[in-house]
Amino acid sequence: MSESKGQFNSNFGFIMASVGSAVGLGNLWGFPYKMGSNGGFAFLILYLLMLCMVGFTIMLGEFAVGRSTGKAPIEAFRELNSKFLIVGYMAVLAGFGILAFYMTLGAYAMKYFAANFAAIFTHSGIFEATDTAAYFTDFVGNGGQVVLFMAIFCVLNMIIVMGGVAGGIERFTTIAMPALFIMLIIVIIRVLTLDGSGGGLEFMFKPNMEVFKGSGWIGVLGTAGGQMFFSLSLGMGAIITYGSYLSKKESLVKNAFIVPLADTAVALMAGLAVMPACFAFNLEPAGGPGLMFITLQQVFNDMGSAGPIFGFIFYFLVFIAAITSSISVIESSASAIIDARIRKGKSYNRKPIVALVIAIVFCLNLPTSLDALGAGGLPQPLGFCWLDFYDLLAEGILMPLGSLILGIFVGYVMKIDWLKNECESEGQKFSLAGFWTATFKVTAPIGMVFILLGQIDGFFGLGWFS
Repeated sequence: MSESKGQFNSNFGFIMASVGSAVGLGNLWGFPYKMGSNGGFAFLILYLLMLCMVGFTIMLGEFAVGRSTGKAPIEAFRELNSKFLIVGYMAVLAGFGILAFYMTLGAYAMKYFAANFAAIFTHSGIFEATDTAAYFTDFVGNGGQVVLFMAIFCVLNMIIVMGGVAGGIERFTTIAMPALFIMLIIVIIRVLTLDGSGGGLEFMFKPNMEVFKGSGWIGVLGTAGGQMFFSLSLGMGAIITYGSYLSKKESLVKNAFIVPLADTAVALMAGLAVMPACFAFNLEPAGGPGLMFITLQQVFNDMGSAGPIFGFIFYFLVFIAAITSSISVIESSASAIIDARIRKGKSYNRKPIVALVIAIVFCLNLPTSLDALGAGGLPQPLGFCWLDFYDLLAEGILMPLGSLILGIFVGYVMKIDWLKNECESEGQKFSLAGFWTATFKVTAPIGMVFILLGQIDGFFGLGWFS
C-alpha cells in the first residue's frame, strides 16, 4: 500500500468517512418519499433485499479493489487487470458527473440554513415568507446568488480535502457524522410531537401489498435498487479510494456490512424527520428539491417562533450530509491524479491538485447553478435540465454500468479466492464465503442489470417496469 498519500488513523474514522460518503441528500429527500409512494413497508422489504443481493457485495468489492492496490479507481484497475481499466475511468467520470450538480444542491442547503439562522434573531425574511414555493423559485432564479453560495461550498470542500486523509477528511467526518445523528434525533423528537404526525408514520410503514400484484413489484424493486445504489455512493470511485486508505489490520467484511446498515438507518431516521412533519401540516410529500426546500420550509414556518431554530438545525444537517458526500468524491478525483503522477515517477503536491479538481467542478456547476432547474433559459441537453442531465450520465449510466462490470470482475476474473486472500491478509476472517460466492457470481450481476435498466427507464419514462 502506498503510505505517501495518507491513511485513516482508526477504523472508526474510516467508518465515519465511508458512512459520510454514503449518507447524502438522497437519504434525506429521496428515501422517505420513495418508500412512502411505493408501498411503504413493502418498499423497505425490497430495499433490504437489494441491499443483501447487491449493496453489501459491491461495497465489499470496492473496498477490496482499493485496499489491495492502495490506489484510486484508475490505477487500481490498471494494476489488477488493465483490460478493465475502463471501469476506473467510468468511476472517476461518474464522480465528476455527480459533483457537477451536487455542489449546487449544497449551495441550496447553505442558503437555507443561513436564512433560518438569521431569522432566529431578526424574525424576518424566510421566517415570515408565506409562499415558500415563490421564495425557492426566486432564489434558484437568482443565478448570481446561487453561484456565490456554490463557490463558498466548493471552497469549504477544498479546505477539508487539502487537509489530507487523516488531518482533513477523517477529522471532519468524525465530528460531523455524530453531529448529524444528534441533529436528526432532535428533529425527529420535535416532529413526532406534532398533532397528525402519525399519518406520516402510516405513510412510510403501513404495509401496502398491492405493489406485489401483477408486475408492479418489478418497478418497485427497480426503484428500491436505484435508491440503495446511489445512496451507498457505489460506482463513483469514493468507496474504492477510501478502501485504499484502510489498514490491512481492519476487517473488510465487517465494514462492508456496517457502512450500508448505518446508511440505511440514517435514511429511515430521515424519513421519521420528514414525513410525519408533512402530514402534521397537511402538506404534499412531493419528492426532490420541492420536498426539501418548499414543503419542509413551510413546516418550519408553521411551527411559530421555534420554526427558525428547527429550520436551522435541519438545513445545517442537510449541509453536513451534502459535504461529507462531496468531499469523498473530490478526494477520489484528486487521488486518481496523484496516483498517475506516482506511476510516472513524478512528485506531487496535494493542495494544487485538489485546487485543480475544485476548479473543474466549479466550472461544471456553472450551468447547473444558472439553469434554475430548467427555468433559467439555458439550452436543455437531451431535453433535460442541467441537473438531470448530469444525473443521467452519472447515476443513470456510468455508475450502475461500472458497478455491474466490477461485480463480474471480482466474481469471475479475480475470483473469490483473491477476495478471500485480501480479506484475510493479516489474520482477519473471511466470513460467509458461500454467501459472497453466490452474490458475486449470481445475484449481484442480476440485481445490477435491474438497477441499470430501472435507471434508464426512470430517466426516459419508457414504462418497462410499469
